[in-house]
Amino acid sequence: MGAKNNAKRKGRKGGKGGGRARAGGGISNDFRGADFQHSQVQGSGTMQTFVQQYAPVPTAMDSLPPRRADFTGRDDDIAFLLGVLDPERTNGLPAHAVLSGWGGVGKTTLVHAAGHAAFDRGWFTGVLMVNLHGYDPHPSQAEDALEALLRSLGVRPEHVPPPGAEREALYRSQLAARERAGERLLVIADNASKADQVRPLVPPGHHGLLTTSRRSLPGLGRMRTVHLLQPEDAVALLRTALRHNNPDDRRVDEEPEAAQQVAVACGCLPLAIQITAGLLANDPDQPLAERAERLTSAGRLEGIDDGEHSLRATFDQSFESLPLQQAELFRLLSLNPGPDISTAAAALLTEQSEVVTEKLLGHLAAAHLVERGPVRGRWQLHDLLREYAHEQATAQCERSRPSRRRYDQARTRLTGYYVRTVKAADTHLETGRAAVAPLFTGREQALAWLDTERENLIAIAHSEGTTETAISLGFSLGRYLKSCRRLQDLITIRSLALDACIAQGDALNEGGAWNNLGTALCEVRRFDEAIEAHRKALTSHQQHTDTHGEASAWNNLGTVLCEVRRFDEAIEAHRKAITFYQQHTDTHREASAWNNLGTALREVRRFDEAIEAHQKALAFYQQHNDTRQKADVLDNLGIVLCAVRRFDEAIEAHRKALALYRQHNDTYNEAGTWSNLGLALCAVRRFDEAIEAHRKALTLYQQHTDTHSEATAWNNLGTALREVRRFDEAIDAGERAAAMLAEEGDWFRTGKAWEELAATLEAADVDSARTKEAWERSAAAYSRAGAAEEAESSRGHVNGSPSQQSTRSTEEGSAASSMTK
Repeated sequence: MGAKNNAKRKGRKGGKGGGRARAGGGISNDFRGADFQHSQVQGSGTMQTFVQQYAPVPTAMDSLPPRRADFTGRDDDIAFLLGVLDPERTNGLPAHAVLSGWGGVGKTTLVHAAGHAAFDRGWFTGVLMVNLHGYDPHPSQAEDALEALLRSLGVRPEHVPPPGAEREALYRSQLAARERAGERLLVIADNASKADQVRPLVPPGHHGLLTTSRRSLPGLGRMRTVHLLQPEDAVALLRTALRHNNPDDRRVDEEPEAAQQVAVACGCLPLAIQITAGLLANDPDQPLAERAERLTSAGRLEGIDDGEHSLRATFDQSFESLPLQQAELFRLLSLNPGPDISTAAAALLTEQSEVVTEKLLGHLAAAHLVERGPVRGRWQLHDLLREYAHEQATAQCERSRPSRRRYDQARTRLTGYYVRTVKAADTHLETGRAAVAPLFTGREQALAWLDTERENLIAIAHSEGTTETAISLGFSLGRYLKSCRRLQDLITIRSLALDACIAQGDALNEGGAWNNLGTALCEVRRFDEAIEAHRKALTSHQQHTDTHGEASAWNNLGTVLCEVRRFDEAIEAHRKAITFYQQHTDTHREASAWNNLGTALREVRRFDEAIEAHQKALAFYQQHNDTRQKADVLDNLGIVLCAVRRFDEAIEAHRKALALYRQHNDTYNEAGTWSNLGLALCAVRRFDEAIEAHRKALTLYQQHTDTHSEATAWNNLGTALREVRRFDEAIDAGERAAAMLAEEGDWFRTGKAWEELAATLEAADVDSARTKEAWERSAAAYSRAGAAEEAESSRGHVNGSPSQQSTRSTEEGSAASSMTK
């Protein structure tokens, strides 16, 4: 018979006695046959243990606390524990497990739930529970726990040996005797802080052991970390806790978004949610939105305190158990404002080697005060623990001036490291640059580092406010953020740099900061603001007779003016930029201005001049061996060649641009080139190839979440589908394009999209009223864009061609030499 059946076997009536073995393997302190109405609590000192044995009418579950009605979201953990405790498991391992995790994450409640589930399956005949008080000022020792457990097993106090090996031997012999008698007990060692507290309590044979701790304790059984709840489970816990106090409390159902905010503000930590539920129960009229606001607007640790229970007190217990070096590192980690930190950066905080720092971080991870990141060598602090660490760091600084100076120096080392490394990475992104920083082996490694540290860098720029660090990051991060299309971050970082320049009276860099902000605003189609920013840049550079900076501002201003169809002004701006660059013999940036001039000239149908401008740009970039910028020029040149019906040359130019973009892994500009290639292929009636090209453009734009460019790709795809008479698909594409462009507020291109859609509806011989509506919408959009000529032509004729995607060359401002460090 297996242990599972043994657990269900009814025993013989036992005789009286105090621990002597009976013939046949039974033991005299067998409680079977007794009728317990309640659990018997026995203890020693700070120890409390519980034991209950099955009787003919068993009440063994009385020794476990009742099932908690608010227990939720732990199905995987329960399944894991039952897999460990199952007496019919086939892995041959002891039925022992260790649960570790934050204080307040619900480890004790989880083992209680697992105990109930195991008893429901008939796997155990009794349970022994002991609280080791591992994080109290005076934790229980193993010998105290053994004494309490032995007394719970029925050993008379006078028969308990003194602390040492004999006491442990008696404990094991008692459990071994119960195994021979067909019994199986579950030992729960709760709240251990060290393995030494638990090791003497490990039961022999087929008995089970569940240990909980805030630390990972290897060597005591199968290890499992208990994580925070998922948001939906945290909300469910909040609902249940509120209804436990008042069954009519409907606040969670009435305010689902606020309930989610409360749960997230509590870090999805069960203890925090239960404390918050208690506060809400005491104030039944308080809306959840108000509680969420209190938790997020002020210190959360202050708000998760009901006077009796406090999240801060729970963290105090874990923190105060740390050795000095670990405690100091935990405080220092709060100086990093981002979501995670590398071992190398953490070593700068401690001024110790990476080997030593990694060891300390590993100890903090074992204590569940930091988490190992998804990438090896990176470490994370949960928001609640970060707030607590910041409190501890602040308190440490307030104790003495040397502490404050030490923390200030650590912060300076950390920010200096980030600024230096960003500048080094940026040298690998600046095209046409002869010398690059040796810190990175190449562009790919530099990009990988920037991808990993991006959130930290943005957070540092915010935390540094109006300092030189914010200026340096604003100038050095632009190329990277633009290349990965993090455009809101780009605007933020450049706005912070501008604010810092103004606050510090840094007139030398203020013009460049305005110029850079203008290019960022142009990227998100905030054209009026971009024009204003570039004009302010012009004024600043002119005041300081900085003609090189003025050239950059004119070039970028021309780009924005072209976007708002002020082509004559754009042409003038680009020509001024060319003149100033020629004065400085800066042929690399002059090439950028020629490229942009060519685009403006094409818009006013001065095609020969446009081709000449692009060819000049191409020659300069070839001199500088700048293949990345060369791709931009080739793509724009292809558009002009297509306009003058030199289709084969246009297709060749676009294909060359594609190859260069792929070489630089520039998938965003590759998308535009696929779109332009599709138009050229359409012009030579290679429609299937054109459709494939437009679909590739569409996919890439969707990956970059660029709605405006995606809409243009839909419009061009619809035109190609119309040519092969796939009208349903063409109409769907056209309607998508028109709706998306209207949402983006680009009324000129919205008019063009409705125009193309109207032509498709006519070709498909769709209801004339629907076609007429499309023409009218096209005219209305053109009128709204101020394009009267196009509005008039949209009364019944397709005007022009589908939308090309021009590649503009914007100039990134660099910090003035006085700022370079």
